[in-house]
Amino acid sequence: MLLCFILLIVELLHVTGNVVTVKPIVVNGTYINSELGKYHARLRVLSRSCHDIKERYGATTDGIYYLTTANGVMYQTFCDMTTAGGGWTLVASVHENNIHGKCTLGDRWSSQQGSDPKRPDGEGTWANMDTFGTAEGATSDDYKSPGYYDISAEDVSVWHVPNGVQLQNWTNDSILRYHTDSKFLSSSGGSLYHLFKKYPVRFGIGECNKDVGPTSPVVYDTGDKHSTETLYGPSVRDQFESGFITFRVFNEKKAAMAICSGIKPIGCHTEHYCIGGGGHFPGKATPHCGDFTGFDSDSYGPDTGKSASKEMTEAAVLIFYR
Repeated sequence: MLLCFILLIVELLHVTGNVVTVKPIVVNGTYINSELGKYHARLRVLSRSCHDIKERYGATTDGIYYLTTANGVMYQTFCDMTTAGGGWTLVASVHENNIHGKCTLGDRWSSQQGSDPKRPDGEGTWANMDTFGTAEGATSDDYKSPGYYDISAEDVSVWHVPNGVQLQNWTNDSILRYHTDSKFLSSSGGSLYHLFKKYPVRFGIGECNKDVGPTSPVVYDTGDKHSTETLYGPSVRDQFESGFITFRVFNEKKAAMAICSGIKPIGCHTEHYCIGGGGHFPGKATPHCGDFTGFDSDSYGPDTGKSASKEMTEAAVLIFYR
């Protein structure tokens, strides 16, 4: 990247005697040097989203780009410029740092202070403006960028990437990748931030199958309905229909979960196949509080009973907007 930046500067400057003049890089709306155009787009700081960069500057390279918020806050994130036409902005990742720690330190998308009915929203991360982590480290820790609340989008894309995989290998190493094309976010404020304001992830305010947030079919980029189904516990596969993404659901005890990844629940044991949560999951015998809720209900990663596969349990969930 540094070498490309140096080459960009050299390309832009022309020296005559002691006078330095700036050479044009765009003529009639077209970059003189197409490769230069790609890097010029990646260095700009005037865009609010990867989709904006894609549309305005024709960027085609996946990688880290600079973006700004409406208030002028500059940040870096990953742009997927190739999938389904490109222009996808990484805004968040949910990474389970310790599934044995039930709502303990690191469970930023549920609660870091234990399961507590007096804190029904938990951390409130799904509907606040807190940010944390880095885009490059999104498979090794939780990530939430300003784009989560600042970008106005129509659709989402979700990647399930094995923990610790480096950014340049995310696409090839993903166990699942899918996106919506229903523009469902438009009717929910244009972001998950606004969606979860409308459909709070809060214990006790709704019931299973009665107070569900938006559901949208997905288009698979990696995997399919069958491979999605087999990643969850065999005894709960009759509890959902794969090929969808669903937001804000409740289980039979009115505990709230934020996202059901790749599926639409038709049963009430949503803790075994949905992630993120409010601040309270009733029941001491089978604790489910945490970012990956009850994925380990019948032990860790065996792909038996109600427990999800180790492959699913040890993959970060990356969330993109477009």
